[in-house]
Amino acid sequence: MAIKDILIIGAGPAGITSAVYAARKGLSICIVSKDIGGQAAWSSNIENYTGYQFITGPDLVQKFRNHLEQYKFDILEGVEVVKVEKKEKDFKALLSTGEIIEAKTIIVASGKKPKTLNVPGEKEFTGKGIAYCATCDAPVFSGKTTAVAGGGNSALDAALQLAKISPKVYLINIADKLTGDTVMAEKIKQFSNVEILNDAKITEVFGDKFLKGLKVVVAGKERVLEVEGIFVEIGLVPNSNFIDYVDKNEIGEININCGSETSCPGIFAAGDVTSIPDKQIIIAAGEGSKAALAAYRYLTIH
Repeated sequence: MAIKDILIIGAGPAGITSAVYAARKGLSICIVSKDIGGQAAWSSNIENYTGYQFITGPDLVQKFRNHLEQYKFDILEGVEVVKVEKKEKDFKALLSTGEIIEAKTIIVASGKKPKTLNVPGEKEFTGKGIAYCATCDAPVFSGKTTAVAGGGNSALDAALQLAKISPKVYLINIADKLTGDTVMAEKIKQFSNVEILNDAKITEVFGDKFLKGLKVVVAGKERVLEVEGIFVEIGLVPNSNFIDYVDKNEIGEININCGSETSCPGIFAAGDVTSIPDKQIIIAAGEGSKAALAAYRYLTIH
């Protein structure tokens, strides 16, 4: 593959928008991403994306994909970047396939991945009752007792989805009160089949071939809950391990300035992988456009 003007790592809202803006500038592009849509695909109901009073995450992602298909560039889907290295004035990226891609600039838009519970049994039952995306996997648990770990917006969103299909949903929140939006918290409280456990911490999950239950300490007292599904919604960590010579903050987010520039000339970053304070679909998209325009300006000078 010939050297590209821009390698875009990630195809969530930031990466996709970067690609659209870069394509409109006539730049040669390659997108490398594990999936199309990123975290946007995990959302069931989106009510704050300008132009749509309501749209589901999967529907918005399909519109992103349709937009991408209007332009011609290389997309490597289902592939991850393992390492990014500097090569004189340019860069090269080693992929999980063993392939190497060279580019004059890079836009890191790799987003974040879910945090884990880090308790006994989690690894054994991941994919066998433990999941990290309610939008993707909630329908599998229709008619089954479930639990959601977390108290923020993603946890509330998961609980709302499950409340409509599960006879019983435990919302297990480590804080002393829910931290998500008040509107979503009030919706949750309207469901009689949702039990909110605040000041609660899961200490173990168990089962045989599949998940059968969990142990949780609530206000200092242990309870054993029989559940067939657990959705872990306790936050995210940035996908930034593959690049180690750009400045990052204490949690691994890539530091950028207002022009989407990292500490390494020629490498830009956008979206949830960066240190910008708010993580929203529309913000990620806007940051993606900024990164593409910044990369274009860089290429016209260097």
